[in-house]
Amino acid sequence: MKRELIWSKALETSQKAIECGAVIPLITTKYKSNDYFCDYELRFLKSPIPKHLIEYGPKLNPFIPWDGRLEILPIFDKHTLILNKYPVQLGHMLLITNSWKAQNGWLNVEDFEAIVNVDNDTTGLWFFNSSKEAGASQPHRHFQLLPRHKNEIICPRYEWFCSLLNNKKDLASDISHCISIKPRVKNSNSNINDLFSSYRTMVKEMNLGEIDYTDKPLKPYNLLITSEWIALITRETDRSNGFSINALGFAGYFLGTGKSDIEILVKFGPEEILKNVIEQVNTI
Repeated sequence: MKRELIWSKALETSQKAIECGAVIPLITTKYKSNDYFCDYELRFLKSPIPKHLIEYGPKLNPFIPWDGRLEILPIFDKHTLILNKYPVQLGHMLLITNSWKAQNGWLNVEDFEAIVNVDNDTTGLWFFNSSKEAGASQPHRHFQLLPRHKNEIICPRYEWFCSLLNNKKDLASDISHCISIKPRVKNSNSNINDLFSSYRTMVKEMNLGEIDYTDKPLKPYNLLITSEWIALITRETDRSNGFSINALGFAGYFLGTGKSDIEILVKFGPEEILKNVIEQVNTI
């Protein structure tokens, strides 16, 4: 059983941060989907999207220094856990590097060590957007965590990813060819090296380049990490049918705006949107 002390501290810090204006929760309304497609959640903003969510550098780096009012706690000596300034869910956390590390650079074992350290206490849905084309809003390295209780649904497409893990590839899917997924080892002592080893293996499988010989990945990608698996998704662009798609889109979470083609999502389901942002298969 996870102690969830970090989650409790995040919520406590959130209340103080809201009172002083450091955290500005985004107010959304949830769209009630039909029974045919139940593997996504669509929300609409009641207020304008903050500029940082739609603009990508160069601009002032919000993480050097980070706002002390958002800080939850340091994670070892190279990472810090802070609050998302504009959360849809209270307790939405960012794991940032204390010094400059490029979002589009290779991840290292210390990144996964920090993730596991948090995950051993408070787990949920971790996600990472490698670049603007993968939905990142900041070029400084940061991972994100939406905490979940043990019996809570991780994300709308969680079972789809589990089935992909068990069946290797979903031949009926338009997006499974751009996904590599690996199980997580339950032994916490080996979890760090296990995650990093899985990352290296997936990088190789998806032809992102050689970690030891190239400066950065050759393609944009997303990571999704749960207590059961880690998945890597290769990308080409960040927008489809008026939706801005980051890793959360593949998890089944969509944020609609006036430019979003809601009818396409409702009528055909999330893969109709997602297939336009992934790495395309060369049929020649």
